[in-house]
Amino acid sequence: MKIAVFSAQRYDRDFLDAANVAEGHELQYFELALGAASAALAAGHDAVCIFVNDVADASVLEVLQHGGTKLVALRCTGFNNVDLAAAARLGIKVVRVVDYSPYSVAEHAVALLLAINRKIHRAYNRTRDFNFSLDGLMGFDLHGKTVAVVGTGKIGRIFARIMLGFGCGVIGYDKFPSAEFEKLGGRYAGPGEIGTTADIISLHCPLTPETHHIVNARSLARMKRGALLVNTSRGGLVDTEAAIEALRSGQLGGLALDVYEQEAGLFFQDLSSTIITDDVLQRLIAFPNVIVTGHQAFLTREAIATISETTLRSASEFAANAPLSNEIRTP
Repeated sequence: MKIAVFSAQRYDRDFLDAANVAEGHELQYFELALGAASAALAAGHDAVCIFVNDVADASVLEVLQHGGTKLVALRCTGFNNVDLAAAARLGIKVVRVVDYSPYSVAEHAVALLLAINRKIHRAYNRTRDFNFSLDGLMGFDLHGKTVAVVGTGKIGRIFARIMLGFGCGVIGYDKFPSAEFEKLGGRYAGPGEIGTTADIISLHCPLTPETHHIVNARSLARMKRGALLVNTSRGGLVDTEAAIEALRSGQLGGLALDVYEQEAGLFFQDLSSTIITDDVLQRLIAFPNVIVTGHQAFLTREAIATISETTLRSASEFAANAPLSNEIRTP
């Protein structure tokens, strides 16, 4: 199959090329994100391979279908950027990577938590200037603290297990409770309990209309004052403006983000010599108790290898007219 790979980074090329030795597809890489302005580049390709900030709405899918594309292969788990109803109407199949290393994201969430709590980012910058003052670097013991895990799927459960290993009490919230989460030693929170008792809240749920801005002015106001918030899932889970106000007032004690709701057009590229016009992001990064990483939680060798292999295997299933193991179907 001819596959157009959009938002292609160097690591995408390396790992997809390695995985393609076994599959034999014809891959063409585009650094551009898929969107209205770039969709025509896919003309003549049987499939497109896209990532989290590519746009596959109805208008883009129509262009793809007109150019002969019959498969959209997401090299990620989330699919909120694809209009599934339009894809079904146009006869385009959609597949994703259901399962890759859940440890990569969970471990990055822990890294962010440790960094924001113990002010590692500030200490790093100081010591590079040979400033070894400890003023303003005090954190707190994780042991004995209450950690809320919002979303107790595979990633959330691994994060919970690590937190339990630190000696934390772990409470959870999920629309679909997991017996495995409870077997680990976590328990599901009662109404309002997360806001009043959690010292740390970590988000591990998908972005849906229901979870959009699940962290908002109202929920932030109910939080325990000084709590830390970690988001390694999807940027749209957090109302950034509301988070900024909570940081400014001290209601939110710290914020660690690997995702940002307006990250499209910013993340996955070097903008160090560019004037950033996103005032919200500028304000956010200016806070000393905020850490932002550029959507890298998934970025481990194990995860990218699995993502690449799964994506190309799905393309091979489609080419062989075989059942699609990782197809996303409309409700």
